[in-house]
Order: sequence, then C-alpha cells, then structure tokens
Amino acid sequence: MKIVFGTTLEAAPKLFTRVRITEEPLGTKRTATIDGAEWLSIGAGNSADMNQRKFIILCRAIVRGAHAHGHRKLAVQFDRTPELFKNLAHVSPEDVASLAAQNFEMANYEYRAYKTKPKSGFKEVEDLQLCGKTNLSIQTAAKKGQEIGRAVNATRELANTPGGAMTPSILASAAKKAAARLPIKVEVLSEADMKKLGMGLVLGVSKGSTEPATFIVMEYKGAKGKPIVLAGKGITFDSGGLNLKSGDGHEMHMDMSGGAAVIQTVALAAKLKTKKHVIGIVPAVENMPSGSALRPHDIVKSLSGKTVEIMNTDAEGRLVLADAITYAKRFSPSVVVDVATLTGASLVALGMEASAYMTKDEEAAALIAEASEASGDYAWRLPLWDEYAYSLESSFADLANCVLGASGRYGGTINGGMFLYEFAKELDCPFVHIDMAPRMTSTPREELAKGAAGAPVRLLYAFIEAWKS
Repeated sequence: MKIVFGTTLEAAPKLFTRVRITEEPLGTKRTATIDGAEWLSIGAGNSADMNQRKFIILCRAIVRGAHAHGHRKLAVQFDRTPELFKNLAHVSPEDVASLAAQNFEMANYEYRAYKTKPKSGFKEVEDLQLCGKTNLSIQTAAKKGQEIGRAVNATRELANTPGGAMTPSILASAAKKAAARLPIKVEVLSEADMKKLGMGLVLGVSKGSTEPATFIVMEYKGAKGKPIVLAGKGITFDSGGLNLKSGDGHEMHMDMSGGAAVIQTVALAAKLKTKKHVIGIVPAVENMPSGSALRPHDIVKSLSGKTVEIMNTDAEGRLVLADAITYAKRFSPSVVVDVATLTGASLVALGMEASAYMTKDEEAAALIAEASEASGDYAWRLPLWDEYAYSLESSFADLANCVLGASGRYGGTINGGMFLYEFAKELDCPFVHIDMAPRMTSTPREELAKGAAGAPVRLLYAFIEAWKS
C-alpha cells in the first residue's frame, strides 16, 4: 500500500473513494455514489465512547470496508480526529498517524501464497491518501507506523506458511532474508554445533523429526551497551510428539509464531535505525512422532546442566526455550524476553484478546503493560510466585517439564512460565515470559484477515524503545 498526503477530501483525485465516518455501530460499512464521487461510510459508534482501542478497529474497518466494496484507492480526512473524538485529544498527532498507518497496513494483508490470482486482481487497497494539515514529524510518524505494520504482516506471512514449506532450515533462511541489506549479523547453529554445546533439550525435541533443527541468532547493534535479548519459540510444526495431539491441532504450523515475531522485530529495529542493541534467538525444531522421538519419562540434560524429565512430549516449547535462555547468558543481556505460543491454558484464562506475561521485575512489568496498551498488542500479567515451584518437581530429575494428572489442568500457563524461570534464574538481568498463544490467530471482531495475527511485534518494538539498557 502506498500512503501519500493531501489537503482535503474534496481535492483528492477523482479515482479515490472518499471515506466518511458515521455514528453507526463500530465497523458498519456502506458505500454510495454522491455527485459522481464514490463514498465509503464507516461506522465509529458514539463519538463519546471512542477510545484508542476502538480507534485501532476503526482504522482497520476502513480498509476492510474498501475490500468488501472493491475500492482500491482511498482518501481519509486525517487531521480532524481530535475534533471527532474528544477522548483521543490526549493522543499526539504523531501517535495518531503511526497507529493509523500500522493498522491500515495490517488490515490490507491476506495470506495468498497458494491462491490463484483472480483476473480482476486480489481485493486490496493500493493507494491511501491522508488528507489534512501535516508536518514533517507527522509524515515521519506515519512512515514509521507503516514499517511497523509491514513487520507485523511479514510475521503473519511466515506463521501462515504450511509446516511442510516452513521447516527449521527454511525458517533460518527466512531470518537471513529478513536481515538482508540490513546491519544485522545472522548466525545459524547446526545440530552438530548444538551437540558440541550440550543443547540437549533442543536436540531432544528434534529427535523425532527427519528435518534437522537449527538455532538462529540475529544481532543488530544500533548502540553500545548490554543487549536486549528476544527469544522466540520456533516449533515449525507441532504434532505433540508421541503424546500426539487430537484432530483439533490443525493450526500447529503456527507454533513458530513467537520465533517469527522475534525475527521480524529485530529486522524492524534495524530498518528504523533504533538506537538499541538487540539480539534475537530462535530455536527452530519440528516436534514429530517416530521411533526415535522422545518418550514420556525420558530424562534429558539441558545446556544449563539441569536435567528434565519429560512428562509429556507435547510440552516441548518450554524445552527449546530453556536452552535458548541459557544461551542468552553469554551476551550479558540487560533483559531477556521470551515469546511463545506456549500453552492452551492461556486461552482458557484470557480468551483470544490478550497474551499472558510473567515477570518478577516490576520495572519490566510496568513497561510491558504500558507498551501493550500503547501498541495495541494487548497483554495481561499473571503471577510468577515461588509458591508455584512445586509444579516442577520430578522424582528422577532436577525438573519435570509439566504436571501430569488432574492437577495438570490448574495453572498450566504459570507452570510453563515457572519452568522457564528456573533457567532464567541464572541470568543477571530481568526476565519476561510472554505466552502469546491467545494471540496466535486473529478473531472475527478485530477486522483482520483469517490466520496469524502477527503478535506481539508491536509490543516487542514498543518495549525495545522504552527499555533503558
């Protein structure tokens, strides 16, 4: 999508459809021809009820409305937002421009890699004109927002790719492609490299697959100082292993969504020349059942030296992330944030509206909460209390990877976070765990195409900007 700037709706080129905001229910979409000009009416609801969350949906509804009615060029009056919506008066014009551009881009995306292009072309907005008084800072903010939206879409593209076309090796190639022509150093460890290091947890999960694991490390050094390390779960397909998933596990090619988000967030930081030192780590593995796969009650030794009893082979994401967190220690990080579609229990707790996050560091917790609300990548804090440590007990190893039996139904998301914290204890810095399973896919209510939602790229980038290394 090309975003340009204009003066007024009336001055927009004739080929552009003018957008009008009404007080019809939020997301209502109607089109009409008035005096020879095409108009697209989008409902915003009662203007007194508008807030930033609803504004994000409104921006997306504009583009989705254009798709629905076949409009490819839009003109939107941009500079009257504070007049229309008094509750947004505290949001700077720059932030309004950035949010709008992000969400225009996100709404314009659809996964089409395997679709035959119609003769009339796919439904998408090609040109969007923001009309009204602007200055250089507002235009710069819109361009930045557009880059953030594109990074989200690039994450969705990776996550939507079927598992057979997104193996660990292909994900490593995708990381190199994302870093191409950017000041990012990419290193990909092979299984032989991992064996030398002693990454028994990553290699243990990989045992059941014919596809070799990879361990992706991306480094962008936009400033001196201790790095912000992002670790993303890269399970390119999760069958559950020998604890095979039931037939409803049809979206498990997206189990590398956290890894995809980390790859694109590091690339985004480089594109925007962010003055931060950022490292991304993605252990990429397939979790498959075979004669060589991990068995329940196998005991595996981690990179940290701790041993883990495998109570359930479908609790594999925490295993590969544990080795990644230990690996992060070598960089002397200022903070480590892991991102993973870790537990179905997080959906039980939060539905599909917010990721869960856990940390013992109050400064990090506050910044995640602020970044969540500001970015639109919503997250909610769950406890990481020592009282939950009992759930990691094993009779035969240092740790159990999950809880068996009826009690395993309780606090499953916290159990996953506690497991990772056992390895993060060795870090001399704050640690944040983000369970993004609730936000793996979009919902019908958020005006996005079906499939991957691209979370939490916006949250991670906002956190990177706010964190003081």
